[in-house]
Amino acid sequence: MEGGGFKPPGVEDFNTPPLFDTPWLSWLDKPMLQAIVAVILILAFWVWAARKGALVPGKGQYLAEQAYFLIRNSIARDYIGHDFKKYLPYLIALFSFVLVNNLWGVFPLTLFPTASHVGWAYGLALVTWVLYNAVGIRTHGVGGYLKRTVWPSGVPVWMLPLVIPIEFISNILVRPVTLSLRLFANMFAGHLLVLVFVLGGEYLLFESKSLFNNIAGGASLIFSLAIFGLEVVVQGLQAYIFTVLTAQYISSAAAEEH
Repeated sequence: MEGGGFKPPGVEDFNTPPLFDTPWLSWLDKPMLQAIVAVILILAFWVWAARKGALVPGKGQYLAEQAYFLIRNSIARDYIGHDFKKYLPYLIALFSFVLVNNLWGVFPLTLFPTASHVGWAYGLALVTWVLYNAVGIRTHGVGGYLKRTVWPSGVPVWMLPLVIPIEFISNILVRPVTLSLRLFANMFAGHLLVLVFVLGGEYLLFESKSLFNNIAGGASLIFSLAIFGLEVVVQGLQAYIFTVLTAQYISSAAAEEH
């Protein structure tokens, strides 16, 4: 709000300056702090859940078991196959990290999803990219992996000059970009939508002198609660999709046929 008017939310609202003016702490901004806290919470949760091991699980242990079986059975085993166990720790860590950092967007003290800064989405996608390419190279060797990646089975030799560049760009270059942008776009757009309804509703309710605008502002604030509920669903779904795609990429890298 500038000069008594309403300034709509935009990209500048996602700028997060360092939390401290000290030069050696200039790297510590809000997303970085959230990511650090997320790692601590995730480690504490899974260590606690692993040590509990009661025959009749309580609510916390039940939640941990359901999350574990979701990732183990519905993602790792179904998409990767018989070798899924070696990748299960990474998939659990990835799902947990993405989920918690997404949920910072609806937590009252933060209200900012970490992946709404595209660098975090790029970083997560890069780790996955390195992993599935390493799996493919270890399984097939450099030459064998590249051949399986860029030469789909059944494609005649005369079409290779056209197919190889397309497959290389699609499987090697585009995959990490689309993986990261899918997460970033959902977190960015969702947070921006929340800002529009909350800030716009607040302005109409408290700053406008029109009764109609006051009513519209109150309705906007009430509707923002539904947006928050939708955001929780989207945040959980994006963590699941990111993990599923990672498992799919690992499976395709280790597969005998492309």
